[in-house]
Amino acid sequence: MNQKKTDFPQRCRLQDAGSYNQIFKRPNRSVDEFFTVLWRCNRLEYGRLGLAIAKKNVKRAVDRNSVKRVIRESYRHQRFCLNGIDIVVLSRRGLPLHDKKRLRESLDWHWSQVAGKIRTDIAGRFVRSEIFHG
Repeated sequence: MNQKKTDFPQRCRLQDAGSYNQIFKRPNRSVDEFFTVLWRCNRLEYGRLGLAIAKKNVKRAVDRNSVKRVIRESYRHQRFCLNGIDIVVLSRRGLPLHDKKRLRESLDWHWSQVAGKIRTDIAGRFVRSEIFHG
């Protein structure tokens, strides 16, 4: 079978404070009622995902972990469209914790916003076609 691998390797995760700080310095943004997505081009051949699910927005640890699982799973299926981009997903108040379908729809919208703002030039470098500040 010729299916793309949809695993989520360690290299595709933002792991240190420096990586997060690079994104928080001058991010591009995509915002809706559930999430704020910050992103920047990373000059790598693969994208990386970071999560910031605040305790003040999602009180219970079990709910925070559930939201993180939904985000990772959604990203995992879209990550080939998001190569070369570092992304941090921040939670907002009022997440519908028990409506995973709405969370996935929100995330799919964000991924399409991010992917739509990036295009690849002939040399394979990533350039911003437009900066979106939601």
